Amino acid sequence: MHLMLIPVVAILGPTAVGKTEIAIEVARALNGEIVSADSRLLYKGMDIGTAKPDSDVLKRIPHHLIDVTTPDNPWTMARYIAEARHAIEDIHRRGRLPLIAGGTGQYVQALVEGWDPPPAADDTSLRERLKLYAEEHGPQALHRQLSEIDPESADHIDYRNVRRVIRALEIYALTGAPASTQKKKSPPPYRCLKVGLIRPRAELYARIDARIESMFAGGLVDEVKTLLARGYNPALPALSAIGYRQVIDALEGKISMNEAKAAIRKLTRQFVRRQANWWKPDDASIHWFVMEPGVLDTIKTSIQSWLKQA
Repeated sequence: MHLMLIPVVAILGPTAVGKTEIAIEVARALNGEIVSADSRLLYKGMDIGTAKPDSDVLKRIPHHLIDVTTPDNPWTMARYIAEARHAIEDIHRRGRLPLIAGGTGQYVQALVEGWDPPPAADDTSLRERLKLYAEEHGPQALHRQLSEIDPESADHIDYRNVRRVIRALEIYALTGAPASTQKKKSPPPYRCLKVGLIRPRAELYARIDARIESMFAGGLVDEVKTLLARGYNPALPALSAIGYRQVIDALEGKISMNEAKAAIRKLTRQFVRRQANWWKPDDASIHWFVMEPGVLDTIKTSIQSWLKQA
């Protein structure tokens, strides 16, 4: 039954749980290559604040969809899906194991469930008008517009995520139907093993705090200064990512750098809680592993057993 399907392993879980480390070790052990499912890793020049794998790792273990565009040239979901599918097919064709790893739940689900995203407008004027409306009246006012035409999407999109609110409004304007009713799916040509990683919440938060300290010590502020010096508009959606937005606010004198750091901690914890909506502990399709000593060997053994079932 599975003979024609491409075997794909998706490694998922919350920010800072250890997805990157596990994916790298699995790729090394099982002749794999990693397809990033992190929307922020797409961007060149955004390295420290995204916890992007360093150049040595990228040389040793092939990665795909990292550093493929610039902050002023964002990809649509449709573009990401098309490029990721191409990468998966290419990896498989060369006799290697495709591994999907990343914290953008939408990207992971889109690939493993075969989403077919609604079209994007060629004309950006509507997008610009909606963006201007949000700037003039506030993101909550824009979110209320979405609530009136598509309450289901509004329930799932944080009002502060103006880009996603605008996208949902754009889909309605283009198609005349709510975005929430247009999640078309067609089974992808994969058989997929979903490997979920978990840690106790307190341990996860401690790792997040340590990661944030490491980012600041490693030059996050200088990285943001460099991006701004290159002429990137601080209002770009890419620079609204957690870490970048707060450092920009500090550099602009709106908050102190300590306040920026505290805000990053708070927002990252909130993000972790939202990620849990994508990957439920009771989801029977996910094989959950607690991140404890020896878990890597257990995960590798499980994947090897699954591969033999083809």
